[in-house]
Parts: sequence; C-alpha cells; structure tokens
Amino acid sequence: MCTNISDTAKIGLNPHIGNNVIILDDVEIGDNVSLGNNVVIYPGTRIAGNVSIQDNSVLGKQPKPASTSTLRIDEPLPPLEIGDDCNIGTSVVIFAGTTLGNGATIGDMASVREKCRIDHSVMVGQRATVENDVIIGAYVKIQTNAYITAYTTIEEHVFIAPHVVTTNDNFMGRTAKRFGLRKGPVIQRAARVGGGSIILPGVTIGEEAFVAAGSVVTKDVPRFKLVMGIPARVVRDVPGEELLGREEKR
Repeated sequence: MCTNISDTAKIGLNPHIGNNVIILDDVEIGDNVSLGNNVVIYPGTRIAGNVSIQDNSVLGKQPKPASTSTLRIDEPLPPLEIGDDCNIGTSVVIFAGTTLGNGATIGDMASVREKCRIDHSVMVGQRATVENDVIIGAYVKIQTNAYITAYTTIEEHVFIAPHVVTTNDNFMGRTAKRFGLRKGPVIQRAARVGGGSIILPGVTIGEEAFVAAGSVVTKDVPRFKLVMGIPARVVRDVPGEELLGREEKR
C-alpha cells in the first residue's frame, strides 16, 4: 500500500483507507470515513463524518482555466467542504470552492465544478456535469448525463431527467455583449424537466411546472403548467395529484 498522508492532515476515528490514496496538507476528515483506492484529496478539503468516497475520485482540486477561457481565477478558492453522510461515487471530480450538504450523493464519473452550493439530500447522477457557480436546493434529483451550465439556480425538490441540457450564452462565444447577458436558467421549487430537454439561457421554469421530454424551452414557463414541443408551449395545468401540496394559491 503506497498511501501518502500529509503530516498536517487530521483523520477521525475508524477510517477505512484504500491503496494509493493521497491526502495533502491540512485536510480534515471526520469519523467513519471510507476512502477507496487511488483517491486524491487536495489541500484544506474538509470532509465530515460517515462519508463514503469510492475509487479514483479527486476532491478539492483548484480550477486551472485554459488560456482561451473567459473564466479568471486570481487567487486560490476556499477548500471543498463535504457534509455528513455523503456518498461520492467512482471517478468523481469535485473542485475547490464548492460545498456539499449532508446526505448528498454524487454518482460515478460525475463532475462538480468550483463555487457551487449544493444543499442536503441532493442526488447528482452518473456522468452528470455541474458547472461553476451553480446553486442546487435540497432534495433535488439530477439524473444520468444531465448538463447543468454555469450560473444556474435549481430550487428544492426539482427533478432533472437524463440528458437534459441547460445553457447560459445566447451568443455561443461570439461578441463581447455576451459577458453582460450570460445567465443560466432558474428552475423553481418542485419543477420537473423531462429527458432530453434543452433549456435556453436565462429562462425561468416556474414552481411545480412540468417540461415534457424532448422540449426546447425558449421562454419562461408559468407555475403549475405543463409545456411541450419545439419551442415549448403551454398545453395544460399540471394535475393536482402530482403536486407536492404546499398550501398556496395558484
């Protein structure tokens, strides 16, 4: 076993540490944490208790934008923070500057970029990508291969089906005008987005709204409405039996 643990790292009681694990300076790990083989934990990362981190995952790395990127990182970001009872899958990459709430699950081969705030009990599916500066509320479910673009806000209890694509740049990299207008979608409480849908920049999907599979959402979706099509249009109300039931007038 060629594990390398920094002298300044702090590890709690009853750890399980696999082969070839690298734990760098000032990392803090709580009790009953399991680390699979080939895990790398970057400096300062804080991991609470009862967390499972599976093989080949990389946690807390600092971003290094390409020379052509518009993203600028002038100084190191704060360390990654992972809450209690989280489950981090195989070959996951989570960057510095992000916080992961208690009981969250990040599926195999998923990626979570820097400066994200992920609340408790969130599930991010296999091979999903969460870009930088994303806010995700509690109990959100993001399914396999979904793409959550930078500057997106997803409120609590939202469901994102497989292969959903969100976008934040109507100019697709052309003209300086895009810098002031770049904005991801806002997906409000308990909304549902069907498989393969595409959500255009700056769109708001209202509370408890339903976006049918394969839709292209080009404008705001009203609360409690079902939309479908290309472009997506309102078809009908969401049935009452499908609502989460918060007492509030529609």
